Amino acid sequence: MSRFVVHFMKDVLGGNGREREVCQGALEIDASSEGQATEMAKVKFCQEQSLCDWSLHADRIRIEAADLHVS
Repeated sequence: MSRFVVHFMKDVLGGNGREREVCQGALEIDASSEGQATEMAKVKFCQEQSLCDWSLHADRIRIEAADLHVS
């Protein structure tokens, strides 16, 4: 099993009127694949944020493999 870091990202307008990317939350997920980690993170993000759909707080998901493998 591998560990993934899943970031929930959103584009927002800054005070200067320019768009910038903001991380709405990040989770470490142990899963067998990126796809499984993404789906697990969506569920956990919704539970933690009391949401019915993760896309209410984020525009997209960015996922990275962490350096360590979980046994």
